[in-house]
Amino acid sequence: MLVQKYRDMLSGKSVIRQLSEFATARGKEIGYENVFDYSLGNPSVPVPKEFTDKMIEMLQTKSSQELHGYSPNPGITSVREAVAASLEKRFGLPYRKEHIFMASGAAGALAHAFRLVTEPGDEILTFAPFFPEYHPYVDLTGAVLKVVPADFSAFQINFEKFEEMLTEKVMAVMINTPNNPSGVVYSKATLEKLASLLKKKSEEYGHDIFLISDEPYREIVFEGVEAPCVSSFYDNSIMCYSFSKSLSLPGERIGYVAINPNCKYAEEMIMMCVQISRGIGHNCPPSIIQLAVAEVLDQTSDLSVYETNMNLLYDELTKLGFTVVKPGGTFYIFPKALEEDAKIFCQKALKYDLVLVPGDTFGAPGYFRMAYCVDTEKVERSLVALRRFVKEEYGIEAK
Repeated sequence: MLVQKYRDMLSGKSVIRQLSEFATARGKEIGYENVFDYSLGNPSVPVPKEFTDKMIEMLQTKSSQELHGYSPNPGITSVREAVAASLEKRFGLPYRKEHIFMASGAAGALAHAFRLVTEPGDEILTFAPFFPEYHPYVDLTGAVLKVVPADFSAFQINFEKFEEMLTEKVMAVMINTPNNPSGVVYSKATLEKLASLLKKKSEEYGHDIFLISDEPYREIVFEGVEAPCVSSFYDNSIMCYSFSKSLSLPGERIGYVAINPNCKYAEEMIMMCVQISRGIGHNCPPSIIQLAVAEVLDQTSDLSVYETNMNLLYDELTKLGFTVVKPGGTFYIFPKALEEDAKIFCQKALKYDLVLVPGDTFGAPGYFRMAYCVDTEKVERSLVALRRFVKEEYGIEAK
């Protein structure tokens, strides 16, 4: 017999993926260069040359077994040491290899983190707007994801609602900063208040509440914006990182779990990750990719195009009268639609070959997401289509 919960999921396909598939199909009709596809967050800039050079060098000089054999279950020792050293240097926390577990991207890291700190029926809180895939990530562990309503004024944390929902059943709180879909970076004040509340409630309830930090956009932060290290604020924190965005390597599926060294369970939790991987099949990320990223840990792709694109879109959207919180990082912007139903708004935009994602599945009905990881030249051309769309459908012209 087939498992019904997965059959039921067949009718709940990702809206983002559906729109991406529409854009691809439309591109076959009119040329993809004429489709302004803001659906999928797929990095658009090349990997660093140093990464490519290192891959070539290793393929030419290292043995097949070293490059393609199984790594140790927690990851290659030298890679974990390098990750720990990089984190200590950057953030001042005493990371060692015993605090690092190599994982299949941020999704793989999160899969381990949830299972480390929850039993079936326990609750994990996250904050709207949020990445829609958090629901299957959490719900299929047997834990329950609950979403704190958004603070629409700044997309920081709605602390009033958070305190109401932070009950004894909550074993973990998950944050994503810089945030997909809003592009907002949580401030130092926000993180200090969050940490203070978690400490208070952990003591009140007599059990640890863990802070799980999903950080794939950590390196995409714009000029003048401070992006504090989440783990610096709270000892019982679990960092889930991916190189997908910083090095433009989403298809390589490489990242890590880093347990705060000040967490009293840190080393035990890393060894628990090894046992978790046995049950969920996330064993041993590719050895060659582990080795290669270890050589470029403190480098990134040229991420400057994302800030250029953000400024172009933000300036145009505000001129057209959209309400929009200016992103502090990532490659997403999250404006309020020009009518109450963002699904209808985004459907109308398709007539102008503008592929926008309604915010309903992000926990923010009435808003829409634009993933501007596209060529700047295409962003500039899309502004013409955006102006025409807004004028013809809503009678609004740029101020």
